[in-house]
Amino acid sequence: MLGDPTSVLLLPRTEVHLWYTFPESLTDPELLSRYHALMTPEERERQQRFRFEKGRHEYLVTRALVRTVLSRYADVAPDVWRFVNNEYGRPAIASPLQSPPLCFNLSHTDGLIVCLVALDREVGVDVENLERPGETVEIADRFFSPIEARALRMLPEEQQRRRFFDYWTLKESYIKARGMGISLPLEQFSFHLDAGCPVRIFFDPRMQDNPRSWQFAQLQVSDGHLIAIAVRRSNEPDLSILVKETIPLVS
Repeated sequence: MLGDPTSVLLLPRTEVHLWYTFPESLTDPELLSRYHALMTPEERERQQRFRFEKGRHEYLVTRALVRTVLSRYADVAPDVWRFVNNEYGRPAIASPLQSPPLCFNLSHTDGLIVCLVALDREVGVDVENLERPGETVEIADRFFSPIEARALRMLPEEQQRRRFFDYWTLKESYIKARGMGISLPLEQFSFHLDAGCPVRIFFDPRMQDNPRSWQFAQLQVSDGHLIAIAVRRSNEPDLSILVKETIPLVS
């Protein structure tokens, strides 16, 4: 359990914490008004750029989620946090800085928003709606390594769509943890998914990365959503992953 929303939580280096919320359930006008008050003028301006109300609502809840989650680990009011994006768009805390630093990553899809938090280590998270329309297996050759694409198509046809999302979310979580976006060559790293075994990653030598430096996990908090987590570690045992549903400012 990750405690009540009014207490400052400990975040050991041996843990990563995943917070999630269902934006479609957050409709109370008073609560949404409180979320709006947390945002900076720049965030409010960006929110209004979304063409549809659904996008504006998801953006509002996402900003409320990250601000309130970070405030669980520091004596900082949710509206005080300021953020900066690197050249590839990965957000980080600009101020107030903590020591050791809080690191986080965000992801959202239709019906679910997640925030992953750790201390002073690279983390990445991706969530996908398993029922979303659009191409899946058909685009595997464009986004997966040859090993992954071949393994995907060796499965029975009825299992291929789900395996597509396994690969997709894991690859997204890794590139988000690295903070380099799709500048990373997607064909130069591969995930091996064997039943009953931990997720394993393998790198082309050109990637200059060590598989033993990474821990991956997949989980579902609803029947329709798949989450993948990537955590960088260094000569450490597996970190514990704590999962908590939240309503920002409420629970």
